[in-house]
Amino acid sequence: MDQQLASQLTHRFFRYLAVTSQSDAAATSLPSTPGQHEMAALLAAELRAMQLQDVVIDDCATVTATLPGTRAGAPRIGFITHIDTVDVGLSHHIHPQLLRFEGQDLCLNPQQDIWLRVADHPEIVPYQNEEIVFSDGTSVLGADNKAAVTVVMTLLENLKGDHGDIVVAFVPDEEIGLRGAKALDLEKRFNVDFAYTIDCCELGEVVFENFNAAAAEIVFKGVPAHPMSGKGVLVNPLLMAWDFISHFDRQQTPEHTAGREGYTWFNEMTGNASEARLKASVRDFDLASFGRRKQQIAEVASLIASQYPTGKVEVTLSDIYSNISNAIGEDRRAIDLLLSALEKLDIVPKITPMRGGTDGAALSAKGLLTPNFFTGAHNFHSRFEFLPVSSFIKSYQVARELCLLAASQA
Repeated sequence: MDQQLASQLTHRFFRYLAVTSQSDAAATSLPSTPGQHEMAALLAAELRAMQLQDVVIDDCATVTATLPGTRAGAPRIGFITHIDTVDVGLSHHIHPQLLRFEGQDLCLNPQQDIWLRVADHPEIVPYQNEEIVFSDGTSVLGADNKAAVTVVMTLLENLKGDHGDIVVAFVPDEEIGLRGAKALDLEKRFNVDFAYTIDCCELGEVVFENFNAAAAEIVFKGVPAHPMSGKGVLVNPLLMAWDFISHFDRQQTPEHTAGREGYTWFNEMTGNASEARLKASVRDFDLASFGRRKQQIAEVASLIASQYPTGKVEVTLSDIYSNISNAIGEDRRAIDLLLSALEKLDIVPKITPMRGGTDGAALSAKGLLTPNFFTGAHNFHSRFEFLPVSSFIKSYQVARELCLLAASQA
């Protein structure tokens, strides 16, 4: 393992983790939290110190910059990463640590008696006798996505040899609906031939297929009445919501599906005697099946409304992101170069249909094919998230190889 590169990556990673930049789904501003402004300002200052061109930081905490190419005719490659970390109810503050895994359970936090048990997390077994980055167990690690931010910034600092223009974008609020990527102006700020996200998961993972995603909110308006005189008058909106849910297959939910199977997930309900609000996530890889799932929401709403004629049912459906594969046309350079880079580095590709989305899904929907490759981390959105340093280095090497390979084929 390249110890100098390992040290460079981990030190930069720890510096970025020291900036608290968790996003907030309840906020309507972009970015949703002030810490993301702080993170963006730090990156912009570093990019200017590296003497990159066209360094722009805007009011939305989006940072873009260009490393000018050294090879005429080479494609312009983009890298996009997000600067927010996820809120899963753990601490906002991340305290990273570097531990050596020697095959036994690891104590992440002696004061709070937080342990990573090997029996519960067998995914750590292949990394025996390796250096691994963890949090202290009170928070997520934040490799999603500050490991990727680290990879890109280190690449810009180190890149030597022939390459085309490298354009980078650091965007806010990916974790709460890809908001930053959706707001990114591709023509003015991220005008590239193709791009990559570096997000999620273990060594070798490659994603150019992900869910089509929609959000549904169904509002049930009942008729309140005192129970002493409620017969024939009272309409209970909670029971309307219950009846609505009962029309959906219990096996078509996240806990019963895997691989390329889609689902409809009812994940929030609030209500009282007058009104109930039900929220659902709709997910599917296949566009036709995705359309049918959304149609079912509307059809069942109409059915419930007919069963409760004095009540009312209102439905709002909104698409969140789309499948990267929807954007794959004749130009497959982004995917072919990525697989070539893995082959050159002797990394076995793990082509994975992602049961989620990345900023690349938002860009691909705009017509810019943006596949994803690994950071090397495991257990995202968990206090047991960890990042083997060897995989961290491989992620960096893939990014570097993509730039050099693209130039060699110019």
